Amino acid sequence: MTATRTGAWQNPRILLVLFVVFLGGASVGAFVSMVVERWVHSSAAPQPAWKEGRQAAALERFRQELDLTPQQTEQLETILDDFFTYYHTLQAQLDDVRSSGQQKILRMLDEKQKKKFEKLMSELRERQRLR
Repeated sequence: MTATRTGAWQNPRILLVLFVVFLGGASVGAFVSMVVERWVHSSAAPQPAWKEGRQAAALERFRQELDLTPQQTEQLETILDDFFTYYHTLQAQLDDVRSSGQQKILRMLDEKQKKKFEKLMSELRERQRLR
């Protein structure tokens, strides 16, 4: 009797968890992109509000545009603090998942394939940067 051993990546539960994590990150990213980016604009160099150093600008923009009271401003600041912390935590987790996946792919490729893979990944990063 021979038992066939399958890789952990073929386990439906693991695949489902990875899919849910990916979908959650994509959903948060889409939400942030649609909502927060509309409120925060920088005339010099537009940057999404959730990037480093933009939280204060987002708060100020919300405060002015929505004519918030001091109490509402304080509440919004707490909400944004929680949101940005959550967003950055998810982003770090997604970065870890991407890095782990890329390392596994690189281990299975030969040297010629590795070079092509690195080139493909570089092109993908460039396209994402330009969005």
